[in-house]
Amino acid sequence: MTALEPSTPVLSAADLAIADAALATVAAEMGEALGRSAYSPNIKERRDYSCAVFDAAGAMVAQAAHIPVHLGAMPEAVHAVLALAPFVPGDVYALNDPFLGGTHLPDITTVAPVFAEGAVAGDDATQPIAFVATRAHHADVGGMAPGSMPVARELLQEGLVIPPLRLVKAGVLEEGAFALIVRNSRAPDERRGDLRAQLAATALGARRLAALAQRFSGGGFGVAGFRARCAALLDHGERVTRAFLRTVPTGRYTFADRLEIDDDDGAAGGGVIRLALEVSADGLHFDFTGTAAESATTSLNAVAAVTRSACYYVVRCLVGDDAPANQGCYRALRFTLPARSLVAAGPPRAVSAGNVETSQRIVDVALGAFAQALPDRIPAASQGTMNNVTIGGFDRARGRAYAYYETLAGGAGGGPLRAGQSGVHTHMTNTLNTPIEALPLAYPFTVERYELRAGSGGAGHHPGGDGLVREYRFGDHATVTLVTERRRRGPWGLAGGGPGAPGRNLLLRAGAPPELLPARVQLEVAPGDRLRIETPGGGGWGPTEADRSP
Repeated sequence: MTALEPSTPVLSAADLAIADAALATVAAEMGEALGRSAYSPNIKERRDYSCAVFDAAGAMVAQAAHIPVHLGAMPEAVHAVLALAPFVPGDVYALNDPFLGGTHLPDITTVAPVFAEGAVAGDDATQPIAFVATRAHHADVGGMAPGSMPVARELLQEGLVIPPLRLVKAGVLEEGAFALIVRNSRAPDERRGDLRAQLAATALGARRLAALAQRFSGGGFGVAGFRARCAALLDHGERVTRAFLRTVPTGRYTFADRLEIDDDDGAAGGGVIRLALEVSADGLHFDFTGTAAESATTSLNAVAAVTRSACYYVVRCLVGDDAPANQGCYRALRFTLPARSLVAAGPPRAVSAGNVETSQRIVDVALGAFAQALPDRIPAASQGTMNNVTIGGFDRARGRAYAYYETLAGGAGGGPLRAGQSGVHTHMTNTLNTPIEALPLAYPFTVERYELRAGSGGAGHHPGGDGLVREYRFGDHATVTLVTERRRRGPWGLAGGGPGAPGRNLLLRAGAPPELLPARVQLEVAPGDRLRIETPGGGGWGPTEADRSP
């Protein structure tokens, strides 16, 4: 080592704990800035966004407690942006292409490089030391139906596709790129406000992380001090995960579940997702061989990044709170994802429902496989859907077009230790309820009924949680799209518990009997019409006392 080269610090457990908390705080502060400054209820009220911090190679080193399906897939977006180097301070990139690092088109990601503020001898001040990223679900990015979650067959029908592109150059907004995104939305003012909120949060994260890196670079270590902490945190995540895997009996555990796709729509096997979970001394192998082919007639196709994200989530839940929330936790995982299948779709397939619905079913399958290895740790299936509702049209009272999106909670599965919770978002979504008081202030519809769906949880020693009932009344003409699952078969019970009740979608028009709607449908509604969504209950765990009786 020469006098011009910074040394590498020796890090204690306390150093790592401090670094982990500090990096996670940067991501959390980004999230607070984004949520508080956003324009749409979907981001401001439901908090449908995620933020994370990455090292110079694009590995996620910290995240906020946001949305699992966003966070597990976000590293691929950062890697897509890395290909556009070189970068300068103040650059921000955006993308939503699911086949180039995104998840589905409404999720727009911003990525910014972070540069060292206090470079010392031996540091290359022209190269980023890290990256920060945000991902937020925008209520409309064009496409064939308001809300950009249509019953589509091809990606282009779902909305504007944004490949990785520079949205801010050296701190100056690229007006043409920004206008392209805004002008392709049915609610351009809303897109403008939400995008600016993302850019503000991204810039805040870059500033905070640069200052933190300078703090970690003290003692003459330069950027090496920051890099050493990132590398050590990733290594720690791997150690904790491998320690957990040593508690799982080695073997091969199989499980299958199915999406509600008809056999005659071109998806061989009618939507089956099949998993062989292989636990060995080398790690964990998720083998999805035998999963049905991608669907040509639905958007229930998950890109590979979404599938991996769902599996990451399951492992992270099982490892427990001791593991840092970083990408090192997943080094012990391997994947076999059959090309052109429901878990690894390719262009030009539609994928909007794959992100929200198929991701939930992948979690169910992974938990079902783990239940064979760890029967005293795994709960029954939760509702298994996000119950996506999009509403859009022209609000004549306010004189503007609008698009609204939300997901609805349901029942959580009962587990070995306790009953499932009722009326909660589960697994791959971590969003909030949209307060019914906020809706008539911005849209021409109201919620007239909002309650738990009593008795919908599966029976068991620890019963599943109940779903909920949410009923909308429309004050103007509108286009409604529903993307739901678990409408034919309820979530499965475990260890002798019963299944939860399947969900139901009902249209109620004046003077007409209730109309049972399909799981995925686009329809037109008129003033006075009502839409009732009844979400699934969770599965029960263990036999009831009556079942136990001789």
